Amino acid sequence: MKVSGKVHKYGDNVDTDVIIPARYLNTADHKELAAHCMEDIDADFVKKVQSGDIMVAKENFGCGSSREHAPIAIKTSGISCVIASTFARIFYRNSINTALPILECPEAAEKIENGDEVEIDFDTGVITNKTKQETYQAEPFPAFVKEIIDAGGLLNSLKK
Repeated sequence: MKVSGKVHKYGDNVDTDVIIPARYLNTADHKELAAHCMEDIDADFVKKVQSGDIMVAKENFGCGSSREHAPIAIKTSGISCVIASTFARIFYRNSINTALPILECPEAAEKIENGDEVEIDFDTGVITNKTKQETYQAEPFPAFVKEIIDAGGLLNSLKK
């Protein structure tokens, strides 16, 4: 599977409180969560993001609380994949469980810039920066992770 889109880039230690502020956690409506995604660090994010776009960040993306609302808000906003140098462990697992593809790749996280056009091949882990004509190698998803993401999340994958 491949995805491609425009990059929305952030720095280190983007925590779940800025991905989806706690004041919006009283709803389970995914579209409502997405409407407030990233608003405390990028007020225009929801106006700029297009379906298929890619989010890139540096170290420790998704640190903070263990809420699964954060990957749900990102995915529902239209982001097709998050690339970071590293992810907080709970965010990493919540992303897989909610079918938000994420890739750790320090080189890509460093070199990709806001607005770049990027293509990702999940089968090989190759990230292609079309803007800069560069490629970066991430670890491709193991088979069990592909199954969870393809099923639309962990709970859906258990129904098979």
